[in-house]
Order: sequence, then C-alpha cells, then structure tokens
Amino acid sequence: MSTAPASPAVHFWNPPDLPGLDFDPLLARLLHEEPVARVRLPNGEGYAWLVTRYEDVRFVSADPRFSRRAVVGRSVTRVAPHFIPMDGAIGLADPPDHTRMRRVVAGAFTARGMRRLGERAQRVIDGLLDELERHGPPADLMAHLNRPFPLAMVGELMGVPRDDWPRMAHWSDTIISAGAGRSASEQAKAEIAEYFTALIRRRCGAAPAVPRQADGPDACEETGRTDLASVLARGVDTGALDLEEAVGLAVLVQISGAHAVRNNSANMVYALLTRPAHLARLRAEPALVPRAVEELLRYIPHRNAVGLSRIALEDVPVGGVTIPAGDAVYVSYLTANRDPDVFADPDRLDFDRATNPHVAFGYGPHYCPGSALARMESGIILRSLWDRFPGLRLAVPEEQLRWQRGALIRGPEELPIEW
Repeated sequence: MSTAPASPAVHFWNPPDLPGLDFDPLLARLLHEEPVARVRLPNGEGYAWLVTRYEDVRFVSADPRFSRRAVVGRSVTRVAPHFIPMDGAIGLADPPDHTRMRRVVAGAFTARGMRRLGERAQRVIDGLLDELERHGPPADLMAHLNRPFPLAMVGELMGVPRDDWPRMAHWSDTIISAGAGRSASEQAKAEIAEYFTALIRRRCGAAPAVPRQADGPDACEETGRTDLASVLARGVDTGALDLEEAVGLAVLVQISGAHAVRNNSANMVYALLTRPAHLARLRAEPALVPRAVEELLRYIPHRNAVGLSRIALEDVPVGGVTIPAGDAVYVSYLTANRDPDVFADPDRLDFDRATNPHVAFGYGPHYCPGSALARMESGIILRSLWDRFPGLRLAVPEEQLRWQRGALIRGPEELPIEW
C-alpha cells in the first residue's frame, strides 16, 4: 500500500534586522538544505514557496506560468503589513501588458538619456562633495551624499522639480518601510499617486478628458521633454498606457531610484571602509571600478527577505518539487547570488571574479529598467569619493554603527566618516 509523500514543513520566517552585511541565516540554510521550501511571513495569510537556487530562481522569474497579476486581490503572506505596489503598477503586470508598459518606460532610458544623466551626475556629486568638504569631519555620509545624490538623480530622471524632492523622500521612506504601519504607508501611497497624477496631466496632452486652459495650471508644459513624466504622458496620449498605469510606473521608478540606490550605495561604501585590502586595490586600479560594482551588487544582501510574490497558474515542477496551481511563490535573488554551483567561493567578496552573472537587478520580464542608472551612480560614487578624500575612514568603531530597523531595503541609519 503506497502513501502520499508528506508535505514539507512550513518555516515561519520573521526576517531579523541584521547589522552590516550579515546574511540571513535561514536563507543560507534553505539554499543548502531545502532549496524549494514553504515559508510563512509575519503578515498576510497562508504560506508561500520560497525558491533559492540560482537556476530555479531564474526559471520561476521568467516562466509565464508564474503570474504577478494573479497576486492582485490576494492576501499573500508577506513581510510588510501593507501591500506596497499600487494598482496598475508594472510590477504586478504580466506579458503582454507588462511588455507594453515596459516599452514606454524604455523611452526614458536611452543611451543618449543616460549620457546626459551621467554628465549631470558628476556635477551633482562634485557639488555634494564640495559641501562635505566645507562641513569638515566628522560628517554623516548618508546625509551628505548617499541620500541626496540618488534623490537628485531620480528627480532629474522623473522631471520632479527640486523643491519637491524632500516630499518624494518622505513618501518613499514611508511606503518602503515595514515598520511605518499600514495607515501611514497607504496615506503616503495616495499622496505620491496624487502628485504624479497632477504632474503627468501637466505634460502635453496627457489627460485629454481633463479640461485645460491654454494659460491655466494644467496647460501643456513640454515640447519634446525627455524626462520620464513626459515620456509617460506621451504614452497616455498615444493610448499605450492609461493614466493609472502611468502613475504606477512613475511611483515605482521614483521609490526604487531614490531608496534602493541610496541604501545599496551606502552598503558599498561601508563594505570598502571595512575591507582595507579591497579599498587599496580599487584605489590602485581605478579601471577595476565597473567590475567591483558588479561584485558588490552580487555580494551585498541589499534587502530584507524577498520582494513581490508570484502565483502558479498550473502545477509546475521546480527543483524536484511540484508547486501546485494557485500557490504563491517567492524567489530569493540574494541566495541565487550566493549559489556555489554558479559562483566559486560565493561568500567571499572577489574583485577578480571575471564571470559574474548575478541577478541583483532581477531576471526575466521584471528585470529592473533602471539598472543602468543604478550602476552609473554606484560607479561615480566609488570613483569620486576617494579621489576627493583619499584618507576617508569610519569616524566610529564599526560595532557602533546603527542600521535601519523595519526596513525592506537594508542600509545604515548613519555612516559617520572622517578624513
């Protein structure tokens, strides 16, 4: 008499607030012992599958039988008490809708646009470093560089006026935090959506159903502008997007561009400040910066837990386990980047890693559209910071650094430095 195989145990996973670049111990254990596991997170309902090996992560991320759209309306187990993406967000779309929306966004990430932003980025960071030098040591690098620099860059990309950048920072921080609470986060989402709705409508012809006077506040503002708000507005004009989709795209790029790059660039600086041999190598070989950025992207655990889930649309075998139709699935890009079958000695930061197919920006249809901008910003920071301040070092013992709590994207609260 045969018996059905027992269902795997469900691991309760309440991701800890880890210091520095410590790797989540449960993630590490599941990667090596149970690469397709069931987990229950602090919020939402039920359980979800967690996929941790590199090849399985890429498979789930790219296979159309795993749907982001099917997550909408379901209380999937998750880290945050609130559901972060907005309705209509590209992160919750599947092809062909996702392909249609992404094609519009690509108009803001052309080679010409990136060159223009690169030139602007160097001027911005030089100005910030001038201010840091005038301030003198000790100083908080988060306040002087890692917060304002990505915020300025995504503001330039989006076409958000400088006076509104502080509001963008507040909304982004509130939305992306697991500790801010549902009410505050939902209010921030509503306010940032209202802001981008108005901004996109002010771009030429972007909301034909809304009456506009030629000289009124909704008058056409742009003739050939290339910022993302204008690109999205043209998408609405042509019917490639509806207004809700355009706003969802704007909010996604604004939050990820300001918040994720802020924290990950700070983590990169911290990694070098606490690894003198790596820093000395980078300073002696400036041409190594692009490869170092890629290795830091692979190595740094830039988030707590996982991002958005997917829903299996049918029974799908993954890594020797059949995931039933209707079940939620998470992938861990962090563990994929530490898979020993792909990366030799994966827990070592190695600037000589010539082949580095990391998935720090995701994989498949939802690969981060702003990856080129994030890479550019990180490289400019690593080149410019030590060119200006060759003796840059931590101003306090490493163990005294404070790390963000209740954050979905990991990073230091402050980064006290001197030179």
